[in-house]
Amino acid sequence: MNKVFIGIGSNIGNRELNIEMALANINGSVGQIIVQSPTYETEPWGFESKNHFLNLVVLIDTALNPDDLLDALQSIERSLGRQRESIVYQNRPIDLDILFFNESVVNSPNLTIPHPHIGERMFVLKPLADIAPELVHPVLKKSIRIMAENCPDKGLVKKVDDSQLFGRSN
Repeated sequence: MNKVFIGIGSNIGNRELNIEMALANINGSVGQIIVQSPTYETEPWGFESKNHFLNLVVLIDTALNPDDLLDALQSIERSLGRQRESIVYQNRPIDLDILFFNESVVNSPNLTIPHPHIGERMFVLKPLADIAPELVHPVLKKSIRIMAENCPDKGLVKKVDDSQLFGRSN
């Protein structure tokens, strides 16, 4: 089985329900969720919007290869109303990003692993550091903890009391 970290975010519609549905779809058709980070409220990154995101990271076990996983995640995004109309950042009901796939490095026209912007995004690094602080980026050769400590992103990343979210209790 492949160990994969997936970043999950939503900033429009019922954010909690969008994420809950994405988690159910991932767990049902993509692989098994092994660990789920706390949820964070975050400011949009790379574009202006009044809509804050909810973000978290999950670690899954999957039998899928990277390309098939990308197809499956994009299918989940489409089923939850995501439309990829342009390459610019925009509001979205759900965003599913492959952050790490084992220790693999993938550079293809459709997919880059590790995700190319991990080191610039505290909304990814903080939840990732909560569940895998000593994970080492296979290209940068730095731990997630060190990357989070040195991240230039100073936008809002606020832990949500998610005992009320997703039917979980902490």
